Amino acid sequence: MPLPPEYLKYSRRGYGMDQSWYDWSMLPKRPAVKWPNGARLALWVSTAVEFFPLNPPTVPFKAPGSMSTPYPDLRHYTLRDYGNRVGIFRIMKVLDGLGIRASAAVNSAVAERTPRLIDEIVKRGWEILAGGLDMGHIHHGDLDVATESEWIARCVETLRQSTGQAVTGWLSPARSQSMQTMNLVAAQGIDYVCDWVNDEMPYPITTANGQLVAMPHSHEMSDLLIIFQNKHSEEAFTQQLIDQFDVLYREASADDGRIMAITVHPWIIGQPHRIKALERALAHMLAKDDVWPATGADILAAWRAQQA
Repeated sequence: MPLPPEYLKYSRRGYGMDQSWYDWSMLPKRPAVKWPNGARLALWVSTAVEFFPLNPPTVPFKAPGSMSTPYPDLRHYTLRDYGNRVGIFRIMKVLDGLGIRASAAVNSAVAERTPRLIDEIVKRGWEILAGGLDMGHIHHGDLDVATESEWIARCVETLRQSTGQAVTGWLSPARSQSMQTMNLVAAQGIDYVCDWVNDEMPYPITTANGQLVAMPHSHEMSDLLIIFQNKHSEEAFTQQLIDQFDVLYREASADDGRIMAITVHPWIIGQPHRIKALERALAHMLAKDDVWPATGADILAAWRAQQA
């Protein structure tokens, strides 16, 4: 049977996107962005600093990395704890040695439970991103606005008080949002969000509470995806990071910069047999003189300064 005429009627049909958060835009058509000191690439390393509840809710879903065997799943719970007790310090040692300041996406539960770990992060000059309450509090479409607003406000306030930083970036647990998440984080003074993966450069988002910027926080270049979910080897992880970098470096120039974003998890890459995989990839990148190690806030500031 032919489709009824009303099937083809859609109030938002038109050129570009069918939503009002951001304009449709092709990257090659946008004005070029120049990074400080003539850098071709901004190197953005982000570390997930998470707390996974021992008995996480199943609604709407369990975040990747959550407990997976019958309660109490102490095997996976203690492995996640290992990341914050041991693994993150290996990451710190590597980044310290290479002169890289990371962005740390932190669950506020970590700040409440292990304030000394937060002190170690802050004293290195790392940027703190608000990462939600914990990996059991998932933002989703059926979450009522009052509850979500309280979760976001509590997370942001806890991290600001515990770190002394402005905390201007947001990464939702499991990158999951409701239709109100961006309005609510903007109301808390957040400048940029990391949940969306549809671009390689920053772009503006319009919310009911002002403008946000979507930052290209990597999901593809992540130990969680490559090693944990795709089950590739450590050597493959290193090679994929290098391949990504090489292509972006070739496409970029001092007059038209790009961003190389890497996401790591201490309970994965912080293992003794894996940490070299990260170190080798980063050493390859920093062998180029025109690579700029930067936090998300650094990149955002440089990008914003060039917007008309």
